[in-house]
Amino acid sequence: MGKQRVLSGVQPTGSLHLGNYLGAIRNWVETQSEYENYLFVADLHAITMPHDPKELASNTYTLVAFYLACGLDLNDSTIFIQSHVSAHSELTWLLNCITPLNWLQDMIQFKEKAVKQGENVGVGLLDYPVLMSSDILLYKADFVPVGEDQKQHIELTRDIVNRFNHLFAKPDQPVLKLPAPLIRKEGARVMSLTDGTRKMSKSDPSELSRINLLDTPEQIANKIKRCKTDPIRGLTFDDSERPECNNLLTLYMLLSGKKKEEVAAECQDMGWGQFKPLLTETAIAALKPIQDKYHAVMDDKGYLDNVLREGRQKAQAVANQTLAEVKAALGYSMPL
Repeated sequence: MGKQRVLSGVQPTGSLHLGNYLGAIRNWVETQSEYENYLFVADLHAITMPHDPKELASNTYTLVAFYLACGLDLNDSTIFIQSHVSAHSELTWLLNCITPLNWLQDMIQFKEKAVKQGENVGVGLLDYPVLMSSDILLYKADFVPVGEDQKQHIELTRDIVNRFNHLFAKPDQPVLKLPAPLIRKEGARVMSLTDGTRKMSKSDPSELSRINLLDTPEQIANKIKRCKTDPIRGLTFDDSERPECNNLLTLYMLLSGKKKEEVAAECQDMGWGQFKPLLTETAIAALKPIQDKYHAVMDDKGYLDNVLREGRQKAQAVANQTLAEVKAALGYSMPL
């Protein structure tokens, strides 16, 4: 048997930060040789919220460069841009027509984001879980790396698969494949530097809430120096009364590559004045090779274009085959 297939993507909105890297991209890198990977830039998802058209394309290329800088190997991973493969949009429409509206209205993230947009909320925000399902199903993915907050979307995808196969496929010949979530226990949710109960996010208005992958050593030092802590001496994991402490220790653990038990023993008697410089030094050292490779990739546009051209061709071959199978099951005539 061949390798099982993994599908994942990140939106090209704003600068990538440690949450994106530690919660998603680094996980891809560490396990990429175990799977056949399809990793994309989710630029169709990026316009479900207000966006700047002048920045969309440049942010897309920036994200691809980060994928490569963080260590994704083209021998194991196909990297492509979502909008370059039109099957994503077409399958979304087909699945829209068999997805009950109440399934989408019940999605937690839609409810939360719709409140912020008020009367300006777009259909795309309601419908993006179907687009996410199409992303996954086009490549017949076995696994989708997600954080705990995204599990509901995988459950929706599985519901769509079961509904489609029940309505349009034979029991012993399913058209769409059931995916499963792939969740890491450590680092799946990196929290804000200003509030340890909230996820680190590109949309947070405060730059002090996150460490961006291209932050200078001075910026990193300033953000860690000013991050929220508590007055208690001695640092411990998993104390619900100390969310910032748990978050900063987790960051140190992930960036240093040390085991949880080792970090717990090392930091149990530390104060923040001793720990923050240690975390700063570790973060700067961990990000430097990524930053160096990123700049090298961005300086070689020919190489970047070639990566995306080959990625699109490989992705299209798989996606178009699945789309054809879905359209045949729905009863469409095939083009001559």
